[in-house]
Amino acid sequence: MSEDNEYARLKWRCRRGMLELDLLLLPFVEQSYPILTAAEKLQFHTLLDLEDQDLLEYLMQQRPPEDASLTHVISKIRNAV
Repeated sequence: MSEDNEYARLKWRCRRGMLELDLLLLPFVEQSYPILTAAEKLQFHTLLDLEDQDLLEYLMQQRPPEDASLTHVISKIRNAV
């Protein structure tokens, strides 16, 4: 799969059922994803596997993520807004 196809797929995965998530995730992918480390990219993909409500609560700091290793990439997303 080409890099352009992977990037388009990633952007599609960031389109969620909640406007709030779209407003956080899409700009982050466009501006910050390319400069993430490999480990941070893995963490980001792990976040995208979460249910929308859980992801929103983590990003809005309503509760900490169950997997503490995601805290770093959550902070990066929040700081990118």
